[in-house]
Amino acid sequence: MSNEQPNNPLHGIKLATIVETLVDYYGFEELSKRININCFKSNPSVKSSLKFLRRTPWAREKVEKLYLRVIQEST
Repeated sequence: MSNEQPNNPLHGIKLATIVETLVDYYGFEELSKRININCFKSNPSVKSSLKFLRRTPWAREKVEKLYLRVIQEST
């Protein structure tokens, strides 16, 4: 069985990379406006955001979708 996932654009991309890319692109203030979650509003950091997103599938899904839009715009 192959480990490759050709239909998954996020395959091989770490959550930390996704969050860092979004923070670099938008900053925490704008990111909190686009995705209304407290980890981007109240004392935000990449570390605290990762902790929250790993435990909260609905929030992680929103972050991943925004990341895909950002990388699509960049190409």
